[in-house]
Amino acid sequence: MKKVAVVGFGFMGMTHSLNILKNKDLKLVAIVDVNPALIEKNLHSKSGNFSTGEINAADLENIHKYSSLDDCLNSEDVDAVSVCVHTNLHFEISKKALLKEKHVFLEKPFCLDVKQAAELINLAEQKNRILMVGHVVRFMEPYKKLKQWVDSNEFGELKFLSLSRFSGLPGWGQWKEKKITSTSGGALFDLVIHDIDFANYLLGSPSEIKCNYLPGGMSRHDYISAMWSFKDKDVHVKIEGGNTFHFNFPFNAGYMAQFEKASILYTTFRGDIIQIANDESVKEVPAGDAGTGYFNEIEYFSQCLKNNTQPVECMPSSSLQSIKLCYNHL
Repeated sequence: MKKVAVVGFGFMGMTHSLNILKNKDLKLVAIVDVNPALIEKNLHSKSGNFSTGEINAADLENIHKYSSLDDCLNSEDVDAVSVCVHTNLHFEISKKALLKEKHVFLEKPFCLDVKQAAELINLAEQKNRILMVGHVVRFMEPYKKLKQWVDSNEFGELKFLSLSRFSGLPGWGQWKEKKITSTSGGALFDLVIHDIDFANYLLGSPSEIKCNYLPGGMSRHDYISAMWSFKDKDVHVKIEGGNTFHFNFPFNAGYMAQFEKASILYTTFRGDIIQIANDESVKEVPAGDAGTGYFNEIEYFSQCLKNNTQPVECMPSSSLQSIKLCYNHL
């Protein structure tokens, strides 16, 4: 089993810890958090836009806790580090782990500074280590089905795709701190990047982006409405989302896809089904559990570690391209 340390025990740190515990090829050996004494308390605090599962406190009893990554790496013989800190620390923590020759799973977004992201890619190559950014939508069942339909041409060519993602302004944990919200990149880089990344993964980079955006509580681009067009493809993509709503506003995401032979609808408001309509009828097919995307991405990372192979389905160069595309919306 590959030994893993999780750095940052907020919403995503708890989510990745849970799925590392579930993985037969990984062993969670340490958690690093600025305040280790609060780790167990955090298990019962409200965090995140939706539930990704719960950790039993008993599962953490024998997990070593540290207040700094340096202390952890000096004390633990770990193979990989899962970096779940806020965006402004992504570069610092990931670089430190790579310099110690640890594999790195980094929660999205990569780095807001593209030069820093490129430096991490080069360092991972120099150290012959795996670096993977957690773009979970690529691994969610309803979106995997959409990619299968696009790749297989089961419904003919894709003509139009609309991707959406909305939530209330995050107000849990360190999101209450101004220094955190001001360095997060706002909804564009923290929320809407999910759909920007998935569209790029599905269809490649657009030749033109037309975008409108509005300010919110985190940045000047907390609402995004964009249209993508492609020179070499007869398809258009709409991406819309943001977190300009009140804290308790229900999270919702989904897609609408128009193919030559059918139109498809998926929404988290009816997350168990995908509706497929043509001129004669509409049918419902199981969507699968989108929440398993968090397990699937950790499972994929674990297989890359086990086989010592690079993450072809989620290469860091592709994650860097998604950061660049976010900037292209401004």
